Amino acid sequence: MQFLTKNNFLHTARTTHNKKISALLLCAGALLPTSLIAGELTQYQASYDILRKGKNHGEAIRELKKMSDDTYQLTYHSNIEWMIFSDSREETSKFTFIDGKVTPHHYSMVRTGTGPDKDYQIDFDTENKVVTSSNSEYPLKCEWTDEFQDAISYQVQVREGLKKGETSFSFPLVDKKGNRRDYNFEVVEKEMISLPIGNVEAVKVKRLYDNDKRQAIAWFAPEMDYMLVRMWKGEKGMEQFEVQMNSFTVTSPTAVAPATAQQPQEAN
Repeated sequence: MQFLTKNNFLHTARTTHNKKISALLLCAGALLPTSLIAGELTQYQASYDILRKGKNHGEAIRELKKMSDDTYQLTYHSNIEWMIFSDSREETSKFTFIDGKVTPHHYSMVRTGTGPDKDYQIDFDTENKVVTSSNSEYPLKCEWTDEFQDAISYQVQVREGLKKGETSFSFPLVDKKGNRRDYNFEVVEKEMISLPIGNVEAVKVKRLYDNDKRQAIAWFAPEMDYMLVRMWKGEKGMEQFEVQMNSFTVTSPTAVAPATAQQPQEAN
């Protein structure tokens, strides 16, 4: 993708349910630069429908913000209602992004609804090379690696890999109990998919499990800076849920006006 001027990038790319308008915006999506400045991540807000067997049972919002130099915050908030089942959760990841590498520093998750509620935080101390959890008095017993990702930061790293043309990914994650879980993915193909925002050409990425009981597939749109536009999860071939993007906005960093020296007041 070519980098454009700052003024061009500051135009907001927004998709709506109106397919005629969205088609135009998707064509314009090819003009979106990877970032405002080389080495930065695109800041955005995206909304999704959560479906089961084609029926809408909830919504989700994903947002990426730049907090300071090299530091970003990714949040994912979802609400699901299905028969007597309800689930509301918010996940937050704070990480640094340097030379194309995502390094998580803090992850939190709050979940309420049917069944036990959950609320915990995980901290990655890169200086002392230890991982701590709010559920444990001591550092977690997991061997440190600089490749650690948290439960949502790895999605940012997948996008960065796709931009470089990578076709396979492997990330070690740490859960709240201190267990290491390896997430492995491979690119399957590129295909045209139909979404509430219109038809989108996307890269299909499959998660690799130790067995074939569970399936998880994600689609990333190159013309929208490889944003996650669809996700499908199943078990034993049966759909558990599907997530489809219904709107997408590139949020522009706010320019800080330079300080101006105060003019001395004239003497009366």
